[in-house]
Amino acid sequence: MTGGESPFIELGERYLRFAEHEAKGVSPLYEELARGVAGSEPLLRFISALPEAKQQPNLVFAAVRHLHGTPEDAGHLARLVEQDPEPVRRLVLARSTQTNEPGRCAVLLPVLARLPQPLALLEAGASAGLCLLPERYAYDYGRARLAPVAPGEHLPPVFPCRAEGATPIPERMPEIAWRAGIDLNPLDLSDPAEAAWLETLVWPGQDARAARLRAAMRIAAEAPPSVSRGDLLADLPALAATAPPDATLVIFHSAVLAYVASETRTRFAGVVKELGAVWISNEFPRVLPAVAAKLDRAPPEDRFLLAVDGEPVAFTGPHGQSIEWIATPGASG
Repeated sequence: MTGGESPFIELGERYLRFAEHEAKGVSPLYEELARGVAGSEPLLRFISALPEAKQQPNLVFAAVRHLHGTPEDAGHLARLVEQDPEPVRRLVLARSTQTNEPGRCAVLLPVLARLPQPLALLEAGASAGLCLLPERYAYDYGRARLAPVAPGEHLPPVFPCRAEGATPIPERMPEIAWRAGIDLNPLDLSDPAEAAWLETLVWPGQDARAARLRAAMRIAAEAPPSVSRGDLLADLPALAATAPPDATLVIFHSAVLAYVASETRTRFAGVVKELGAVWISNEFPRVLPAVAAKLDRAPPEDRFLLAVDGEPVAFTGPHGQSIEWIATPGASG
């Protein structure tokens, strides 16, 4: 960018943070694309004209890939957008980053297994509900592996998760008595277009992750979890009321609250508390600052913070690839 101070400094910094703290070491191409956007005034101008909630790198890059295939480099991305911007704009406005990464179940499992069984799982921002099926997948924690008790027709994906420190690796799967999700726009995996969009959200170079996603979608197709269309605040209590009273109600979310206003996050935490549910959050630390403030050290910028009822218990890889337990040994979380 040339010619004095750009009006897109904040947006450019957002893309640089994504390159440095999310894509670096995970997807070299996405790191390059994000740095390219940060240095391209035409691309920043295009993105800045989108609603703020639609400006995130994952969504913009996925929209271009869905329409044109994966760009070769940042220059190719710029040309694709410049040559035909309107289809990209329409797709960004119509879609969201409902990644629904089932690999995150690997970091939820150590918490779920320590709660009073059986469980009633309720996921906020459930997308297609793939994270509602933790006991139907297999896990490789390095020093221990865990497999489904009753495998179905399809082979389960095996999610690798580097377990660091004192992470309490479960010895058995949690018992799930009931499961449900809520989302503003639930995805129907029986629709090829919806399934294709989920696959597009997997970053370039992550072929193994894409294969595990496809395997999880096959597992979900055997017995699809129920995901209702609804608002996180207005419709959550009614759905929670349908859970069996003799099961531990667990309301959880992962990489969801970043996309709602800060006041909505605070109100959501209050609603969950009023429902008497166990609250499991798995978000970047900046998303729930009151939770992050309880840490005794600065959190890694490239990790999520896993918390139970607002108390930090672990740092986790954003796609479930690692977990570092930080809770006091013997703590209920």
